Amino acid sequence: MKHVIIGAGPAGVIASETLRKVDPSASIVMVGEEQEPPYSRMALPYYLINKIKEEGTYLRKDNAHFSNQDIDLIRDRVETIDADNKSLKLKSNDTLDYDKLLIATGSHPIRPPIEGMDLPGIHSCWTLEDGRNIVKKAQPGSNVVLMGAGFIGCIILEALAARNVNLTVIEMGDRMVPRMMDQTAGNLIKDWCQNKGVHVHTSTKVESIAKGDSDSLKVHLDSGETLHADLVISATGVQANIQFLEGSGLETDFGVLVNDRLQSNNPDIYAAGDVCQGKDFSTGEYTVQAIQPTAADHGRIAAMNMAGKESVHQGCVNMNVLDTLGLISSSYGLWMGIDGGESVQLCDNDRFRYISLQFEDDVLVGAQALGLTQHVGVLRGLIQTKLKLGKWKDHLLNDPTRIMEAYLARTQAIGHNAGVI
Repeated sequence: MKHVIIGAGPAGVIASETLRKVDPSASIVMVGEEQEPPYSRMALPYYLINKIKEEGTYLRKDNAHFSNQDIDLIRDRVETIDADNKSLKLKSNDTLDYDKLLIATGSHPIRPPIEGMDLPGIHSCWTLEDGRNIVKKAQPGSNVVLMGAGFIGCIILEALAARNVNLTVIEMGDRMVPRMMDQTAGNLIKDWCQNKGVHVHTSTKVESIAKGDSDSLKVHLDSGETLHADLVISATGVQANIQFLEGSGLETDFGVLVNDRLQSNNPDIYAAGDVCQGKDFSTGEYTVQAIQPTAADHGRIAAMNMAGKESVHQGCVNMNVLDTLGLISSSYGLWMGIDGGESVQLCDNDRFRYISLQFEDDVLVGAQALGLTQHVGVLRGLIQTKLKLGKWKDHLLNDPTRIMEAYLARTQAIGHNAGVI
């Protein structure tokens, strides 16, 4: 059996290692288009603040890790898939045959249609090469404009602030991390950042970017203001890398469409990670969840099924935990609530504390927390287990900070009843 994996990120790496464990005699080939060893994009901020060197971003620290596991790592780009003949055409003009194929090509940064985006000094923060370019420009006291205050943008914000730059953040939405936190929490994060010396503009767009004096840039905002920048970083979202699948016969939407075994409409082709439109635990719908825990989960499950070890994907819980200049925020599941559901919010603006709980009947289906780290595991556990809270739902509607009490009371009651039976 010959397994080929397109993509050398977390999904691809975990899939290759899982395949080696469950299919010891198989041929395993992993194709990655970047010249560096497989690395984690989530580690790039630590590289930016000099906590780690480039080697610290690598997913596996031993240079011989993949060869020791008899996993063939090819540095090339897959141009097309010939599903009928089970072969891949590479950028080098070589071809690669497979029996089972995993598409784990990840995603790429969205480049906003703004005049001047091709000027020198404008970068994403997505690759190690991007990181190298940012380190050169983001020196103490330099003027940096960050476009986007979503999850990825806020991770980059943390690193830039640590480099002591003069940082301005531009966000089109009416709050920070709008796809993760509601109006109250998102604006509390904004206030926190501004108190820490970061300039944040929400409900604001960059209209154009032009050359300034010397190597500087002029960033024109729709408010009429012009910012002078030594460096502009674009963090305005990502899209799945599915463009090369045109003509392959694979069904795609926002990503590769799969079933609950992460199998595409072609039974010999699977998908995992950012490129996979997999099942959402909370809604049952199939969506792209571009977060590393989902990629890891996908990689393992897809590999099991490729090797003939049936493994059903129950769905990934939408989960984000973010540290923004020391303020921890988190959201889980259906954090925005559901039609007909009940909810409760408690906010302490002065202490930057906030909790929001969303219920369907007596089951917690979504939550947000700000400045409350002790509840992180419990909130996820309650949502993922769909634990019926009974009378404790009413207690939580009166005081949502009693979430730990509710969890312990209900799990102990269930355990006690199970013991009696």
